[in-house]
Amino acid sequence: MTSEQWQVFDLAEVKQKISGEAVQYLEFLKVPAMSCGLYFLPAGSKDMQSHHDDDEVYMVLEGKARMRLGDREKAVGPGSVLYVGATTEHSFFEIDEDMTLLVMFSSAPPVK
Repeated sequence: MTSEQWQVFDLAEVKQKISGEAVQYLEFLKVPAMSCGLYFLPAGSKDMQSHHDDDEVYMVLEGKARMRLGDREKAVGPGSVLYVGATTEHSFFEIDEDMTLLVMFSSAPPVK
């Protein structure tokens, strides 16, 4: 997506590209070692994602829901930061308020 060595993103500008009517993922950065995007889940929607092949970090910017990670559950809201290891089954549910999440995927091999 880019060959720049560094970039600055304004999340408010990126967020304006999401319509807010349906579940959406908008990737705004993709480089060999990682990618970043905004994930939007309207209140009452169903998170249909499945596990991923890469490690992932979510930061909840807005909204409230519950997160299922394998067989565990946790309430999440603004300021929650979640690490999800590659291949871990996970999903958001009981989405009480529109949620906007910053999502970062790692394409790099794990540190040993």
